[in-house]
Amino acid sequence: MTAAVLLAAALALSPADTLVVAPAGPYRTVAAAVAAARPHDVVLIRSGTYREPTIIIRSPLTLQGEAGAVLDGEARRQLLRVEADSVTIRGLTLRNVGTSYIDDRAAITVENASHCVIEANRLENAFFGIYLANAGWCRIEHNVLRGRAVKETASGNGIHLWYSKEVLIRNNDVRGHRDGIYFEFVEDSRVEGNHAQGNLRYGLHFMFSNRCEYRGNVFRANGAGIAVMYTRNVVMEDNRFEDNRGAAAFGLLLKDITDSRVTRNTFARNSVAIMAEGMNRTRVERNEFSGNGWAIKLMANSEDNLFIGNDFEGNAFDVATNSRQSYSTFRGNWWDRYGGYDLDGDGVGDVPFRPVRLFSLLVERNAPSLVLLRSLFVTLLDLAERVAPVITPATLVDEQPRMRRNAA
Repeated sequence: MTAAVLLAAALALSPADTLVVAPAGPYRTVAAAVAAARPHDVVLIRSGTYREPTIIIRSPLTLQGEAGAVLDGEARRQLLRVEADSVTIRGLTLRNVGTSYIDDRAAITVENASHCVIEANRLENAFFGIYLANAGWCRIEHNVLRGRAVKETASGNGIHLWYSKEVLIRNNDVRGHRDGIYFEFVEDSRVEGNHAQGNLRYGLHFMFSNRCEYRGNVFRANGAGIAVMYTRNVVMEDNRFEDNRGAAAFGLLLKDITDSRVTRNTFARNSVAIMAEGMNRTRVERNEFSGNGWAIKLMANSEDNLFIGNDFEGNAFDVATNSRQSYSTFRGNWWDRYGGYDLDGDGVGDVPFRPVRLFSLLVERNAPSLVLLRSLFVTLLDLAERVAPVITPATLVDEQPRMRRNAA
């Protein structure tokens, strides 16, 4: 066995040291402690504000902040850059990352590394918050991110992943960024229990990211809730999409996605709850749509989707489309506008329900006509279409509408 191998084995077996950073020493800068640390040591940062050049971590270690430990970029630079596997960053306040139109400056950047842990940190006024590039098997959880984004061109994303895999993003609170969470070319990752609110563009934005799961998150009052684009095998369950309002706002945009599942989500008070364009072979099941402008906008280029067991209540329009043909199936949903009957008592309406209002087709072609929504004219139009449905899509019908909504 060579001397180098013996030395590496001895280092691996030796106990980790703790290097203390404090304004009065023994290390007065974080960079000095990081440079002196051996693999798997702990750098403990005492309370104080540390203003120093970007700290680059090139060996596995733990960066642990005590209460009041602050890294300040003075609005000029990024703060931490991780270039090693098995790095943990915990308990720090990181603030004032400078805006750049050339570089994606972040409070924490992890690049070409794996098995990182970023947890229980507070990020304030960061351009990008946490940025992973070509990373894998990392965990990002219990972080609070507070941006000050005013316009999209001068702001970055809260948690940004590019070309990464098997990352867990859990229980983070992200506000005031361009996108709360952003995925591009990310695979086999999970987003669970996060709260994204008040972000300029999307609470969660992901493209070309297959086999990912999004569960138990809240997306509230963002420019739009979630955009899912050019992706397959996505699971979206038990999320809340609330108060995403505006001329081009929606709770969930599904564009060019296939073989996915949207289950047990709540869509409340969005301009458009689900916008489906080029959505194929996707199951939309047991969701609640309440108080939205449009519950579902289903474009004609969406095929072989199943909408089953959903509840629709208090929406201005339950379903809207841009074609008289529909290539998706609605079955077993509960509609508050359904006026049918159930003579055999099996819980299923004896007559089909047509969820597309004639007036929604008129609005699709002439948006200003929306001002007539509560008028007597529209009431009469709905009545006429119910009696003699000749214009609304003949193929878009729920043949088995439920008489009772899902149990709470």
